[in-house]
Amino acid sequence: MSLLADRVAVVTGGAQGIGFAIAETFVRHGARVVVGDLEPGDTRERLGPAVARAVRCDVTRAEDVEALPATAVEDFGTVDIAVNNAGITRDATMRTMTEHEFDQVIAVHLKGTWHGTRLAAALMRECGRGSIVNISSLSGKVGMAGQTNYSAAKAGIIGLTKAAAKETARYGLRVNAIQPGLIRSPMTTAMPEHIWEQKMAEIPMSRAGEPDEIANVALFLASDLSSYMTGTTLEVTGGRFM
Repeated sequence: MSLLADRVAVVTGGAQGIGFAIAETFVRHGARVVVGDLEPGDTRERLGPAVARAVRCDVTRAEDVEALPATAVEDFGTVDIAVNNAGITRDATMRTMTEHEFDQVIAVHLKGTWHGTRLAAALMRECGRGSIVNISSLSGKVGMAGQTNYSAAKAGIIGLTKAAAKETARYGLRVNAIQPGLIRSPMTTAMPEHIWEQKMAEIPMSRAGEPDEIANVALFLASDLSSYMTGTTLEVTGGRFM
């Protein structure tokens, strides 16, 4: 079943982890995809040169983010879907976190999502339709010790999503968010083993999630299956912190 046949998507942070899983799932369901990443590498080749483009992108820079929907329009004719996924961590207690570490995380997650949402929406409005999917985190719901920067940014994405959904609904656009829990990715598996085990103990399903499980929810929100949903946040957490 090709849920995204003839659709064109842009995905930030799409060279690995959750972002790549989303791009790969979209391609499998018929979409053409433009991936933005600081290090795109061989992403285009892995996804398929006929259906994918990979662009170097620093999401804190508006001109970099603007190049993604622009490339989608130039190479594939339109942009129907935008997924704002790019992210970093700079974990530290509030006492030891530097101002630079705080600003870095806020800039990549929150400002980057703002850039991606507003620039994609500007093009989608002309077509009278579009789906924007923002990747938040469970940290934005409950707050995590050692992540005042990350938790603040991810909570901010929820507010941004709801505000953008209200602004754009009249133009046929939908803006939704996903809050992943503990997902097995290069960023999470780098954490110390005792921290990983502590987080695992909090999950009723007793396992970490896989990137494909986030990608499937992104597919749902990007497709017409969610045609009457906007401003929503879907938790994909294995039941953690219900």
